[in-house]
Amino acid sequence: MGEQSGAQGSEPHREEVLAMLATYGERRPEEVPETVDSLELAWLIHQIEERYGKPFDVDDDTLARMTTVGGACAVLRELGYAGGVPGAAP
Repeated sequence: MGEQSGAQGSEPHREEVLAMLATYGERRPEEVPETVDSLELAWLIHQIEERYGKPFDVDDDTLARMTTVGGACAVLRELGYAGGVPGAAP
């Protein structure tokens, strides 16, 4: 659980989340830090809604879990978002 480096392939949403966050500030995905600040989180939610074509309506506790890339990946997985395939069923 503590292995963050090199774990990119093991988390289905990780590359996708990094790519979406990279578009905020025009960065490369490898330049995106693990921590997600409030503006990045708002951007990520917007990107998720655009990518999947549906509102991303979650409670404050769920949003609080999305303050890291790993946390955002876990939330997407738990909510049934299919990694890498927009609009696909889990």
